[in-house]
Amino acid sequence: MPKITLPDGSERQFDTAVSGADVATSIGSGLAKAAVAVRVDGEPWDLNRPIEHDARVEVITRDSDDGLELLRHDAAHVLAEAVKELWPETQVTIGPAIENGFYYDFAREEPFTDADLEIIEARMKEIVDRNEPIERELWERDKAVEFFRSIGEEYKAEIIAGIPSDEDLTLYRQGDFIDLCRGPHLPATGKLGKSFKLTHVSGAYWRGDANNEMLQRIYGTAWSNDKQLRQYLHMLEEAEKRDHRRLARVMDLFHFQEEAPGAVFWHPKGWSIFQNLIGFMREQQNAAGYQEINTPEVVSRSLWEASGHWQSFGDNMYTTETVDGRTYAIKPMNCPGHVQVFKQGITSYRDLPYRLAEFGKCHRYEPSGALHGMMRVRAFTQDDAHVFCTPEQITDESIAVCDLILGIYKSFGFDDVRIKFADRPEVRVGEDAVWDQAEAALVKALEVAELPFTHNPGEGAFYGPKLEFVLRDAIGRDWQCGTLQVDLNMPGRLGASYIGEDGEKHLPVMLHRAIFGSLERFMGILIEHHAGNLPLWLAPVQVKVLTITSDADDYASEVAAYLRANGLRAETDLRNEKISYKVREHSVAKIPVQFAVGQRELENRSVAIRRLGSKKQEVVPLEDALTSLKTEVQNRGNSD
Repeated sequence: MPKITLPDGSERQFDTAVSGADVATSIGSGLAKAAVAVRVDGEPWDLNRPIEHDARVEVITRDSDDGLELLRHDAAHVLAEAVKELWPETQVTIGPAIENGFYYDFAREEPFTDADLEIIEARMKEIVDRNEPIERELWERDKAVEFFRSIGEEYKAEIIAGIPSDEDLTLYRQGDFIDLCRGPHLPATGKLGKSFKLTHVSGAYWRGDANNEMLQRIYGTAWSNDKQLRQYLHMLEEAEKRDHRRLARVMDLFHFQEEAPGAVFWHPKGWSIFQNLIGFMREQQNAAGYQEINTPEVVSRSLWEASGHWQSFGDNMYTTETVDGRTYAIKPMNCPGHVQVFKQGITSYRDLPYRLAEFGKCHRYEPSGALHGMMRVRAFTQDDAHVFCTPEQITDESIAVCDLILGIYKSFGFDDVRIKFADRPEVRVGEDAVWDQAEAALVKALEVAELPFTHNPGEGAFYGPKLEFVLRDAIGRDWQCGTLQVDLNMPGRLGASYIGEDGEKHLPVMLHRAIFGSLERFMGILIEHHAGNLPLWLAPVQVKVLTITSDADDYASEVAAYLRANGLRAETDLRNEKISYKVREHSVAKIPVQFAVGQRELENRSVAIRRLGSKKQEVVPLEDALTSLKTEVQNRGNSD
């Protein structure tokens, strides 16, 4: 007679063992229809698994985060079943749910094609229509290994052989397909629905090791209803149009090449944007009381060992050994260098807070398969800053940093910003008591500032907890950019101190702060957010002066020179082409303002203004046009 306690504290008594489906039905038919699994005493269970003891039970619905993850995991299993039915010789390996979708890795000699994906997707929908029961089975490890080897599934047998013999081993069967999985799963394939789509195929090494054989990975997306699927597919289409790599070619901003993987070759126009970002951030930091410094890019291994980075991050560093036998590393971050600057001279508590900022060039090794344009690089510039302060100043300084970060994001058109609080990871430096203090200080700052946040457990830096600032862009994608970290460990490891009011030495608190994070990545995000239509102040070419007739060539050159003399970035197009052709070409290149000039504009000293994205044209005096554009540029982030 199990007693079931629901999340609201209410209780339900049942005469016999009860399933999660029964519990959902006892609450309401709507909930029973939406239910995909339950959580029993915090552990996810299948809906049809019997509950024989008193327990706290929560129903998981298909449109919840946990429910979506389960749907995607089931979609991966249905994908594997479809592939095995179509090509029985194919071996299955692993197939997890991922953000927005799922994948499954297959061992098959012949590559999958786009046409194959359509065939597989159609078979998946047939499997859904069959509504095959999904049944959980407990197996002994050795028998499971023997079974999978007997059916030619060597990869699956290898996975199972690596599981300790004393652990419960669960397999899930649907139709003739059986797979290793912890679960939970849907009660039947029909419960999955058909709101899924296979998207593409890529290569993947077995167990992620480049020394192993290459597998084929089929990706897909799955949602709780067709509307969500359509919205996501539309977002993918928009993302393809906005891809910063494609726009960089159109706008002539930068490129990558194999001789320097993960490093940007900046073109003049791209470098202009990059320098404008730095200039804007420099102004904001100076106004907030930061002092800009610069620290060496190549530093002895001994400093990285003292800071703790070598132990936690050494595999991602680029290192070199000199002829005298010393090992050096190209810096992957700026923190230890800033501590060295702080340590020069005796600092009093009266000098705190002490704010240092740097646009530091950093290098980190990323696997080749992880590189993705400017979103994932090996060489990047961090807008890094560190605030050295007393424990009593943590709250005020953290609030000031949060205000600075949110204000700067708003200037670039990011109004939807989420804050996540990430606490201690499993691998970390420092005592738990120190972590307790740092985490409490950061949470207090959020509460005092009345900033809403969510918890991201175990995702802090190895030296301290952090806040992660997540931007939501114009098409609904989330990008984690800025961070604020409270560090009570590194200053002590590197011998930093200040003289307190009591005349004794004290360890400073070190706040790590980045706003753009990687300037390269932020620029990529910014290009995609605006679809290349950058704000006027940031655009590499702000005005293009186009001639309607050759009689206006001299006037066009004069207008462009006048604009440049007044601080605007202007160019001419004097080609003997139709004005409609020129307008279209420069619109594709994302020039924000075009001035068209002909005989009438020459006589009246006026310009015909066309803004990017508008079909309207307005003829105004040249002086008025200049004044309007200068005001817009000077307002920068405050302009629309």
